[in-house]
Parts: sequence; structure tokens; C-alpha cells
Amino acid sequence: MKLTGAQIVCESLLKEGVDTIFGILGGQILPLYDTLTQYPQLRHVLTGHEQGAAHAAEGYARVTGRVGVCFATSGPGATNLVTGIADAYLDSIPMVAFTGQVGCPFIGKDAFQEVDITGITLPITKHNYLVTNVADLAATIKEAFYLARTGRPGPVLIDLPKDIQVEQAEFNYPEKVNLPGYKPTLNGHPSQIARAIKLISAAKKPLILAGHGVIISGAFDGLKTLAEKAQIPVVTTLQGISAFPESHPLSYGWLGMHGMAYANMAVTDCDLLIAIGMRFGDRATAKVSGFAPRAKIIHIDIDPAEIGKNVRVDVPIVGDAGNVLAALNKQVAPLEHLEWLKLLDTWRREHPLLDIRDSKELLPQFVVRKIWEATKGDAIIVTGVGQHQMFAGQHFFYDKPNSFISSGGLGTMGFELPASIGVKIGKPDETVWCIAGDGSLQMTIQELATVSHEGVAVKIAIMNNNYLGMVRQWQQLFYERRYIATPLNCPDFVKVAEAYGIMAEKVSRKQDVAPAIKRAMAHDGPYIINFEVEPEENVYPMVPPGRR
Repeated sequence: MKLTGAQIVCESLLKEGVDTIFGILGGQILPLYDTLTQYPQLRHVLTGHEQGAAHAAEGYARVTGRVGVCFATSGPGATNLVTGIADAYLDSIPMVAFTGQVGCPFIGKDAFQEVDITGITLPITKHNYLVTNVADLAATIKEAFYLARTGRPGPVLIDLPKDIQVEQAEFNYPEKVNLPGYKPTLNGHPSQIARAIKLISAAKKPLILAGHGVIISGAFDGLKTLAEKAQIPVVTTLQGISAFPESHPLSYGWLGMHGMAYANMAVTDCDLLIAIGMRFGDRATAKVSGFAPRAKIIHIDIDPAEIGKNVRVDVPIVGDAGNVLAALNKQVAPLEHLEWLKLLDTWRREHPLLDIRDSKELLPQFVVRKIWEATKGDAIIVTGVGQHQMFAGQHFFYDKPNSFISSGGLGTMGFELPASIGVKIGKPDETVWCIAGDGSLQMTIQELATVSHEGVAVKIAIMNNNYLGMVRQWQQLFYERRYIATPLNCPDFVKVAEAYGIMAEKVSRKQDVAPAIKRAMAHDGPYIINFEVEPEENVYPMVPPGRR
């Protein structure tokens, strides 16, 4: 059967199990959008900006485990996707982005709204394609989805010239992909597994450091089994939050610049560090020369390029986290580390960092704690980047697997609102709280139109301190309080919400926090609470850059 390129795209999406697309149309992708009318099975969510489409696709992918899909037109439409694509690349999120492109005869001639988007996105995609023959389109889409979801996941871009969208070809969707140069290693090498078992058996102070790879792999049970069987305490990275239940006796929080002091102390004092699905980023390690100085290091990761890149490794194990943990759990003997655990518990008592001080002012961490109490932890939390992100990581306790969604590697302000749209659409029966900064929110505030139009019942808590709070904190601590370009002139968020037809209220007193959260939870639809919090509240603990 001969189909147009646009029809081939839609048929291929159905073959890949896609049911939701986020995007904005434009001239060069109009044939594809026109064809969507023939495919009611494909839900299109119109976002306010292409960056929002990419972040929404990320949120959808992160909670469903499926490949997120977004559409944009050529030129500025395509370049507006770049931040979201980069965010997905650094946080290993499976996504396929389709961009319109000028017709093949016009490529390279500076045509209206022409940019070399494959060249622009080359460093921030697993792979990208410019399709110049409609007969290649189905196979290209098959490859793109395969690459996006396998190995270390990531974004793939397909650039579609306008003429390719209307030309016809026989539609035969490939059953398999043949990429001889791309064969991810899924199972750890037996000799490396054996070496790891020897180190685990000999260790007196072992520690597991769990990253986002545990969540991507869905290796929650495997991680818990290893920790319990060998009685090994667990800390996580920021992106690893919700990989291990935080109420578990073996959980000791997350490490890094704003992580728990006892988590960082555990890394410094351990004699064996088992790092699983993490990349030893600088916000986790701080000064590399002082990171885990007494420890042998086992590093488990599906991407061999990450092993040894930042931190020395004694036993590298390349493979999927779930598969490697299953192999370890078969061989590891039951162990006890009572003195080590007793020491960690002592440190935790001596550093009660999660206690919220009594204050007449409304503190952002107090708000986060009240959201946790109202939801009993049964919610998915989506944050932007800044102080509110750290408070959300510290003061909401994550027992629910994969319940903390945030921008990690790129640190993208504005991530929270569009990502929460994708999260709620991907998991419509879950309670989704978007914890937003007043500065971060305003970078993608147009996505309130999407919330309203699509009826996305996300609850939005704005931590409004009238500052770009995290940068202001750095200015206070390191630049003698020279608050340059950090004070904000915020709008009346309640009026903005009402203009979009969204229920909203303002809260500035502690006693009003819990009732407002209760009203938001009871409302059958989106709800915004503008929490006017203490302007100069800081996030602690804090490890200064380059220190330990």
C-alpha cells in the first residue's frame, strides 16, 4: 500500500505504541499535522512553546517508561526544542522529536525558516536523521525508536522536509533493526561479577550509591534485595531519589552539594562504594580527589563511556542495572554490618538536618512537608531547578518508586510545569504536584494554557520569594550580598491563573498552608497555590563548589 510520508509517520507511531504527541504546528510540518485528522488514536497535546512540548514528552516518558514524542516545525520551532532535547540527553530520557524542514530542493539555500537542526543537535542526541527519500522513512522511524529506548536511553531527532511528507512510498514497517555498530551490553561480565562479590564479602563499611539508572531499569526490587541481603546502607544521587524507599532502615538520604551531611560522611568513610546507574557528576562528587578516599569502587552502568570518566573505578561492570543486580543477588551471601550501621545512625542523630525550625515566617520547606503530610507520600512530585528543587528533594519523603521528577544534568529552569503536564497525562490516576519556583515557573508560564485547555488536573505549588533564590543564595554567601539581577518583579499569580481559567489562591501564613493544600487536593481539576515564602531562606546543608 502506498502512503504519503505523513501517513507513514502516523502508521509508524501506532506500530511503536505511541498514543500521545506534544507539539506545535507550523508551515513546514503542516502536511503531517493535516494527516493527524485521519488518526484519532493519536492524541495531540498543543503546548504553548516547543520547549514545553519537549519537557512534556520527557515527563511522559519518565513515568510511563515509553518513548516520549514531540513535533515542531522548522527554524525557530526546531531550535525551541533544543533545550528540552539537551535536558533529555543529559538525563537519559527516551524521546523522539520530529521537526519539519524546508523542501529538499531548498535545503542549504537559506530558505525561510531553514536551520540545520541535525547539525545543531548532533552533540545532544543519541542519533539524528535528515530524511531525503520517503522510501527510507519507515525504517528510519523504527531505528529512531529502537535507539531512543535501548541501552542508555536518550533523544533521537528526525528532520522531515516538507516534500517528503507529501511524497508517496510503499509502507512496510520493519520487524527488526539491524545496526551492527550498536549493541548495548545488557549483562555484566561473569568475571567482574565475581570480583564484585569478593569485595562485597570482604568489606566492613560497604555503601550503595544508587542513581537514575536504577529507576530507568526499573531495578527497585533488585536494589532492595541486595541492600537487605548484604545489610548494605543506601544513599542516592538527586536523580536517584525514589529508587529506594526513604523510610527503609537502610536508607540514608541523598548525597552531594545539598544532600544530607550523613550521606556525604558515609561516602567519605566507606571502604567499598557500589555505584549503580550514576555518572559521578560534579554536584554529587564535589572535589573528585577527596571523593570516597578510603573506598574500593564498583561501578555498574550500561554506558561504558561513563565508567572511569570522572572517578577511578576498581571493578567496572557494564550492563543493565537490573540484570547486574539480579546476578549479584544470586551470589552474594547474607552479611551483617552492625557497627557500620550503628555509626551511620549516630551521624544521622547528630545531624538532624530535616528538622524544620520554628519560624513566624512561611518557610518553603514547611510547605513541602505539608504537601507530603497531605498526600501521605502517595504522589508524584515534579520540580524545576533552584531552591524549591532542593527543598522538595529534602522534605518530601519518597517511598513510592519513580516519584521524584526533576531536571538534573542540564539544570533547566522552567522544566516543572510542562513536565508535570506530561507526567499527569502519562499517569492520569496519580496525584501530581508541581513544586515550582517563582522565577522558574515564569520561564514556561505559557503552559498554563495547555493545563487549562487540556484539563490537566495537576496541582501547582509556587514557592514565591521574589528572587531567583538559588543564585541569590550564592550571591549572599560568596558575593557579599550583592544581589544583582536576582530580585524579581513577580506578577499576581492568582490573577494570572484566573485569566487562564484555573482555580488559584494566595497563602502567606503558616496556619493557612494545610487547608489550602486540602482544597487543592479536593478540587477536580488544576489548582494553583501561590505560597509567599521567606525571601532570604537558604538551602542547607551546602557543600561549596570544589570542596568536600
